Amino acid sequence: MKINFNDVVPIYIQIADAIEDDILTGHLGAGENCYSQIQLAKELNINPATAAKGIRVLVDRGVLEKVRGQAMVVREDAVEIIRQRKLEQMLSEMVENLVREAQKLEISEEVLIGKISQVYQKK
Repeated sequence: MKINFNDVVPIYIQIADAIEDDILTGHLGAGENCYSQIQLAKELNINPATAAKGIRVLVDRGVLEKVRGQAMVVREDAVEIIRQRKLEQMLSEMVENLVREAQKLEISEEVLIGKISQVYQKK
């Protein structure tokens, strides 16, 4: 796991995103224990509270759950939850950027939607 300490993205968010990437790539599977905050803190040379905050983000996103007597565990539907969140985030960013650029160029909504439909029909 690599963390960019000079990035504007907070370290705990980078941790959460890196763990999600490990889940998507199969390094962490459904039902498996997630990395512990102590393990992450030692590996990344960070405060355990920061690592815990990153893990908490994944609990809040519904990707990890606490199983009695165990560490945080990857939920069975974690891959689908991550994909849906990333898809929504990616589409929102792309559409917002597209609309912003179209407005700068004074392209009307109708022309923009027409162009998108045109491209879809070619595929």
